[in-house]
Amino acid sequence: MSITAERKQELLNEFATAKGDTGSPEVQVAILSERITNLTEHFKGHKKDNHSRRGLLKLVSQRRRLLDYLKSKDEGRYQTLIGKLGIRR
Repeated sequence: MSITAERKQELLNEFATAKGDTGSPEVQVAILSERITNLTEHFKGHKKDNHSRRGLLKLVSQRRRLLDYLKSKDEGRYQTLIGKLGIRR
């Protein structure tokens, strides 16, 4: 259910705004989106796993807060990010 170190590094390389960037909203949202996707796949086979479902809801709300922050700071970066990730909003 968690992402591998290799996949996380790929996301860092793709979404980082500068070299060594691990904390920008873009990187954080990309990593959260990957984890959300993995958990969504998990629920297709484990419909009654309510403990993990609570974690999924926390991840979704955390991603939403980061996206709201990014939208308030820089609308262009926000639009680019949701376009890259395919997040509807």
